[in-house]
Amino acid sequence: MRPPARKSASRPASRIVTGESTQLRLMGESRVRLIFIAAFFILCFSALSVRLIEVSLLGSGDLPFKKLVTQPELLIQGDEDIDATKLAEQAQLPRRDIVDRNGMVLATSIKTASLVANPTIIRHGEEVARGLNKIFPAESIASFSEKLKRKHTTFLYLKRHLTPTQQEAVNNLGVPGLFFEPDLRRVYPYGALFAHALGYVGVDNQGLAGIEKYFDYRLDDATNRAPLAVSLDLRVQSILRDELVKSVKQFSALGGTGVVMDIKTGEIVAMTNLPEFDPNRPTKGAESARFNRATLGAYEMGSTFKTFTVAAALENKLVSLNDGYDASHPIRMGKYTIHDAHPEGRWLSVPEIFAYSSNIGAAKMGLDIGAKRQQQFLKNLGMFEPVTLEVPELAKPMIPRTWKDITTMTVAYGHGISVTPLHLIRAVAAVASNGRIMPLTLIKGGNEGKPVGEQIVSDPTIRDMRKLMRLVVLQGTAKMADAPGYAVGGKTGTAEKIEGGTYKADAKVASFVSVFPIREPRYAILVMIDEPKGTKETYGFATGGWVAAPVVGRVVQRMAPLLGMRPDYAQGDAAVEAMWAGIEQRVKAHEAAQKKQEGAVHAASF
Repeated sequence: MRPPARKSASRPASRIVTGESTQLRLMGESRVRLIFIAAFFILCFSALSVRLIEVSLLGSGDLPFKKLVTQPELLIQGDEDIDATKLAEQAQLPRRDIVDRNGMVLATSIKTASLVANPTIIRHGEEVARGLNKIFPAESIASFSEKLKRKHTTFLYLKRHLTPTQQEAVNNLGVPGLFFEPDLRRVYPYGALFAHALGYVGVDNQGLAGIEKYFDYRLDDATNRAPLAVSLDLRVQSILRDELVKSVKQFSALGGTGVVMDIKTGEIVAMTNLPEFDPNRPTKGAESARFNRATLGAYEMGSTFKTFTVAAALENKLVSLNDGYDASHPIRMGKYTIHDAHPEGRWLSVPEIFAYSSNIGAAKMGLDIGAKRQQQFLKNLGMFEPVTLEVPELAKPMIPRTWKDITTMTVAYGHGISVTPLHLIRAVAAVASNGRIMPLTLIKGGNEGKPVGEQIVSDPTIRDMRKLMRLVVLQGTAKMADAPGYAVGGKTGTAEKIEGGTYKADAKVASFVSVFPIREPRYAILVMIDEPKGTKETYGFATGGWVAAPVVGRVVQRMAPLLGMRPDYAQGDAAVEAMWAGIEQRVKAHEAAQKKQEGAVHAASF
């Protein structure tokens, strides 16, 4: 018999089909994944290739500079290392505008571009340097060439703040490795008009002088984008500068300064200096033109100091307007001689000493006041410390080391002590207004909430000083400062400058400090001209009365109507004229008595 056949051990057909389908599905999914991955890398490499071609052929005006820098914390700008992070922040956020008290823009920032280079990818540097020199002729070929040889860096500035025309010219060079970096440029629409007050910024928009430096951090504050409103008035500033330019030109002077102060608020409404400079290009002018004479210059102010001498004598009740001193002969003390520029050669009343600007009378009055009281009065007026103002350029007064009798006498008429024009205008404003020293400010509303010092000059003294200051314009040395409708009062000053420890008779500072309207002063004005030369029209004189006083008169006539001040032709001068008439009568009586006494002495000698 045949043995029974064995059954087959093979798997069922259904299990075979299921295993094959699973393998096919896995292989299909893997194939899809590989296709997607390959497509992704192809797209990435394609995008990079397109970008590389664009950069090589066209340059990259929009390429962020951090992508070009191997060490973003250190960029090279010419020969200086600068902070890349700070530059990036500055490029994104413009500096706050500065506006005048009426909202007129005095300083703003505009978008611009700077030319940068990646020397590592620039070929034919000499040829590129020659092309750049044609666009920027102020920069030498050698300078450009030297910069382009710096193969150790991938980013350096070639030129900051290009004009659109310059950008187009650089683009036309078609040089790979030259790029445009977005930048901001500080612009001063009125050029030199506010230069010394506003100051200017550096190439990276950091404040370097004036208000720009003092408020550097606040002007870059990202949390406050409102414009910074200063106390300066564009209209008044223009008038003051215009009249100052005329005077400096007319008298062939070295320069000058002018300040207009709001007496009630302490705000500086105008402040200008000559020579001047353009803050848009601060390094183009002479270094001396950047000197702020109003805040940084310390000068002997001459006879303007007689304002404080008379005020101190009246305040201490040492004299009255009816008193006087013998000014018939010069004063000799050792090697010093004190004399009057235009001697009257007789006894002078206190008003005459002030109106005619008698050095002899002021010196004798100073001796009566005494050194201690004189020093204390000047100290109370803020003459011994720097003024406080929102600019970094502030000078310290130059005070005598020893205060002997001769010092007391010379300080009484403005020699031997040097202060800034701001010291002078602030002190005169106090003596003629409310007897208090107001803090000065260049910011609109900058003194709101600030405490005001104690009254250091009493009301009776203030009233007398107003009469005397008005008398100087009506009958004294400042007749050319008269502005009909706006009663101006003030005091002239002419002081010789010191060089090498000696006074130069041919180098003077002529000034006039004033307040108006005199019955209730609102504004104080100071004009100072440096080394004016006399002319035929002034009969060779270059004094404060001839040089500075007329400037103030013209400024008042032009600015007062703009500020809404109505003219007052009934200025109350009758009281001053009556005072002067009484003075003349007393002078005549005094002279008659002297002659009678001299006649009696002469007769007794025989």
